[in-house]
Amino acid sequence: MRGSDENRHPAIWTHSLRSLFALVMVAMLIVVSATLVGLDYRRSRDAAIEDAETNMRAFVGRLVDRLGVLSGDTSALVSLVASVANSFLVPPPERLNDKIAIMREGIMRSPHIDGIYVGYPDGTFFQVVDLAMPAWRMALDAPRGATLAVRSMEKDAEGKPVNRVLFLDAAGIQFAERRSTPTGFDPQTRPWYQAAVDGKVPVPTGPYEMATTGKLGMTISQAHHGNGKIVIGADVVLDTITDFLSRERLTDGSVSFILDAVGRPIIHSDPAMMRRIMAAKQKYDPVTAPQNDPLIESIRLNPPPPGKASFVDVGDRTYLVVVTPLASALLLSGHRVVVAAPLDELMATANTALLQGLAVSGAVVVLAVLSALVLAHLITKSLHQLTASANRLQDLDFTTPIDVPSHVTEISTLNGAMNKARDAIFTFALYVPKELVRRGIESGQFGGRAAWRQEVTALFTDIYDFTTISERHAPEEVVAMLSEYFDIFSETVHAHNGTIIQFLGDSVFAMWNAPIADERHAEHACRCALAVEERLQAFNEKQKAKGLPEFRTRFGIHTGTAVVGSVGAKERLQYTAMGDTVNVASRLEGMNKNYGTTIMASGAVVAQCRDVITFRPLGSAQAKGRATALDIYEVLAAGPVAEVKMDEAQTGTAA
Repeated sequence: MRGSDENRHPAIWTHSLRSLFALVMVAMLIVVSATLVGLDYRRSRDAAIEDAETNMRAFVGRLVDRLGVLSGDTSALVSLVASVANSFLVPPPERLNDKIAIMREGIMRSPHIDGIYVGYPDGTFFQVVDLAMPAWRMALDAPRGATLAVRSMEKDAEGKPVNRVLFLDAAGIQFAERRSTPTGFDPQTRPWYQAAVDGKVPVPTGPYEMATTGKLGMTISQAHHGNGKIVIGADVVLDTITDFLSRERLTDGSVSFILDAVGRPIIHSDPAMMRRIMAAKQKYDPVTAPQNDPLIESIRLNPPPPGKASFVDVGDRTYLVVVTPLASALLLSGHRVVVAAPLDELMATANTALLQGLAVSGAVVVLAVLSALVLAHLITKSLHQLTASANRLQDLDFTTPIDVPSHVTEISTLNGAMNKARDAIFTFALYVPKELVRRGIESGQFGGRAAWRQEVTALFTDIYDFTTISERHAPEEVVAMLSEYFDIFSETVHAHNGTIIQFLGDSVFAMWNAPIADERHAEHACRCALAVEERLQAFNEKQKAKGLPEFRTRFGIHTGTAVVGSVGAKERLQYTAMGDTVNVASRLEGMNKNYGTTIMASGAVVAQCRDVITFRPLGSAQAKGRATALDIYEVLAAGPVAEVKMDEAQTGTAA
């Protein structure tokens, strides 16, 4: 064989594969370029995220500072009024001018305060409001020139409620007074009063929507030092906080909001969202209505760790989120501020740099690839031919010789090695079922010693009285007859999508649904048995004409779970199936002699293909080696024919 190969492939000029390393350089250039671009993008991305985290924490710090200023100014004013010994220990109208002077001075110094007021245990009430807000001017119908309004809910000498509104100009001089109908307002019923009565320190209440102005605000209230039943309160307008949240954004799509202790939104940077929050509540109730916002819901259900930047996926968008508890300021204490920025917007600069890097790298790589195409063409043709030859070997096609001449030493050597492998595999294939190998390779199940549970249909056959036939004929005749007999099985099993697992003397063990999946495995096994039986009739006619014995074959078919896989020693594996399913198929084959049948199947087979195969029920029988009885059937024909009723005269008892 060596000599014939040399005659067929004369010596030709070859060259080392080292000359083709230029192609490897192109690949290396691609890898290096991609690595550098990737590293640069990673650095840009990390820097952008780090900058965003720093800006988010700085933003939260500024917010806390603003809340601290609001809390400090307001609580200082309330504490001051709560410490005044004489003026505020008596209800209005007593010492009215002293009350006005002190509260006017405080409210003029604190533009963020909507109003400051005092509630008394007898139901009287005293309030100074800043008329700079148009809503207050409209609600009180303030005259031109009024800068402050004093609302007083008093009681006359008979104890009847009297409501008055005094208007003061910029100098604090009263120039108008108006009386109004009592509303039944009682400060003792208000949350700010109930939260602070008999207390010692200022307490916050809210956030609320202010009843008159509709603004978002909170109340800081404190009991008077001289009488715990007298409570002083100041309404803080949170417009500066909402404006701050909506104004200072990291990117166009960034949002920031404040959540209460249970994760409900209180303040939001998006004005539209803020309007939804305000509209979702009842008047005078705290602004704590939950909103149908995916980002808020995601954070509420899965709170990120406080103070650390986290990534939160909302739909098809990812946000960088920092959640920080508000613990220092009196206002909104115990709430959480959330700052969220879309990752795609944070990565805009990094993405631009990435595209530029990819463009430059791509141009360099294209030039290198074009330069290498000519060199690659020298070897691709030979490689394609070798690949086609290898594919034919995989399909166990040995008819086409492998002839791929090449100037590349390694390819030429590989060509000779593949020819030798082809000859070796051809010889080996004579002793291994070719179809079993092909199907195993297609299914990917030939990977060493391994087994798994698999539903299969097993078929066992046996030639009746084969021992006597072997004794009466020469071994050469027996081998010749068996070879033609097994050819019938090999061709028919393959035609019906089955696999012959083993020839055992005169017996055949075939299987369906492994190694190749087959949803109709039970049907195909029955059709195969019927087809073999039909072909054996012609085979036996030829045997009879030659004066040779007929082969009377019995079949057993069973469907069930078996352990399927490759078993054996390291150097010698066998693909097979084991377990009760295989044993039952073998027992059914032997039970044919008790019923005078040729093809016997179990109830499990019938259950899968009764609509396309005709069966004759034979009743129940006890298979040897099994504790439970089997429903057994004779396989009669292929096709959706009505099931034949059992002929009791032909049924017997299983051995």
